[in-house]
Amino acid sequence: MRKTKQTEGRCDVLIAGAGFAGLALAIALRQGLGETFAVTVADPALGRAARPDARASAIAAAARRLLESIGVWEQVSDAAQPILDMAITDSRLNDTVRPTLLTFAGEVDDGEPFAHMVENTPLQAALKDKAQQNGVMLLPHAVIAFEHLRPSYAPHSGTLPESGAHAAGVSSRIDVTCDDGSSISTRLLVAADGARSRVREQAGIKTVGWDYGQSAIVTTVAHERDHCGRAEEHFMPAGPFAILPLQGRRCSIVWTEEARAAERIVALPAAEFHAELERRFGLHLGELRVVEQPRSFPLGLHVARSFVAERIALVGDAAHVIHPIAGQGLNLGLRDVAALAEAVADAARLGLDIGGADVLDRYQRWRRFDTMAMGIATDGLNRLFSNESDALRLVRDIGLGLVERAPALKNFFIREAAGLTGEVPRLLRGEAL
Repeated sequence: MRKTKQTEGRCDVLIAGAGFAGLALAIALRQGLGETFAVTVADPALGRAARPDARASAIAAAARRLLESIGVWEQVSDAAQPILDMAITDSRLNDTVRPTLLTFAGEVDDGEPFAHMVENTPLQAALKDKAQQNGVMLLPHAVIAFEHLRPSYAPHSGTLPESGAHAAGVSSRIDVTCDDGSSISTRLLVAADGARSRVREQAGIKTVGWDYGQSAIVTTVAHERDHCGRAEEHFMPAGPFAILPLQGRRCSIVWTEEARAAERIVALPAAEFHAELERRFGLHLGELRVVEQPRSFPLGLHVARSFVAERIALVGDAAHVIHPIAGQGLNLGLRDVAALAEAVADAARLGLDIGGADVLDRYQRWRRFDTMAMGIATDGLNRLFSNESDALRLVRDIGLGLVERAPALKNFFIREAAGLTGEVPRLLRGEAL
């Protein structure tokens, strides 16, 4: 099939979506492969004034090493709060005492915290600035359609297929159409366009998963006393209530409730919301003050049945959405970025087709098992802790107590949460791509 549509530009990689994963991937590829390697990011949000995002993200040690490797961490490090330790409790809402059942020290190596808390707004701004500095083409448009371009080749015609096409029927590029009518030809299209990915849908990739009937209430609070870098997770029958330290005397709250209860709570007048918050937060940090408008987000587990299609790769929320119980959502996305960037960079340096099936298969093998394992783990934790069963409560409390008394097991969990186990891509080890 011959190309019938006139393209208005070309690039090596086109990334649909300018969120954390999309921009980090663009920066990594440009830095790793140089100025001759053309990377474009397309997202209508790039044409709008940035809206403040009240949320904050837990950046695990491996993800921090990636951000450091691509020169972004230095722009947000002053605003990042290291998590120096973590305490876990298991109680009912009206219990007068919440005994701490499990604690984690905060370092994976000497002087390296296993995670930092970073507010989303400055992190997003730093990634966008770095992408611009590195010559990434930023387009304020949405990818709305794409078409595979097949090589113009007939046996014995003397016409060779376009570079990168290995066999008849295999596309040599993808022609991408944006919402302004423009068209871009690329060797690899990356879907980083979120949980409702249009690219994933048009590629015919289904997802497997379910909604939990829960929502996460997210807000930021100021408090009277210093949090000392301690993160807390209170497991309650409705779901976990996480207190995550931010710079200054502030914390980010991720509060899980049944969906209808969450809708009711965020709609409460300020004084009544404060009372509900205080019942769960406690008074150990003194007087509380809500400083960001509470918002709620529905929770579920959704994983793409495939992370790749012909000349297409999925990263971040386009590939997987998991429960925030372990704070691993963004970190999984940055693990995708590190793996895909390394697979593409290695192929490019060998003169191979960066959008070829072997390159994409390597990426999928690297990431899909890890993602499924994390999804199953967070799903199991949520089901184990978000219930009223006294029998399950006894079992889980015994389990937490056993872990508390096993330093080697605790260290394994810390390194697993930090993203430093298994086959770790170079960027997550803090090495250059």
